[in-house]
Amino acid sequence: MLPPNTPGELIVQSPSSMLGYHNNEETTKETMDEEGWVRTGDVAVYTEEGFFSIIDRIKELIKVKSLQVSPTEIEETLQKHPGVFEAGVVGVPNDQLGEAPVAFIVKSDPDVSEKDIHSFMEKNLAKHKQLAGGIKFVDELPKNATGKLLRRILKSSLN
Repeated sequence: MLPPNTPGELIVQSPSSMLGYHNNEETTKETMDEEGWVRTGDVAVYTEEGFFSIIDRIKELIKVKSLQVSPTEIEETLQKHPGVFEAGVVGVPNDQLGEAPVAFIVKSDPDVSEKDIHSFMEKNLAKHKQLAGGIKFVDELPKNATGKLLRRILKSSLN
């Protein structure tokens, strides 16, 4: 159990929890422990009052060296820049870092440059959270019908 306001994986147990994956013992063992606790794959925080918020997905975390970087945190920081309308961040393979964050940015100011963005990020985030994978300016970000960012499409567009 982590203290309040500390990100960690949400693990749940309930009488209505699944019993496992049909004909897939390996995935069941990865997802559930012997006591029936289920790993959701969600990164969550809770308040002192006991309210939970899902803040990320574990599979979407970017592994920079041995550190886990939240693409959501980088996106939220990017969106504080006055020249950024919206942003999506994914990790790309990098020989030195393991993975490096790359940002896809929809501009709100046509004059904003990569240099402007990098300078802003250096002032607002730790070194391992910088956009070492680069910046791609795009006209729009891929989203599903409910407006959720589709990071897998961003990632596949890099290949």
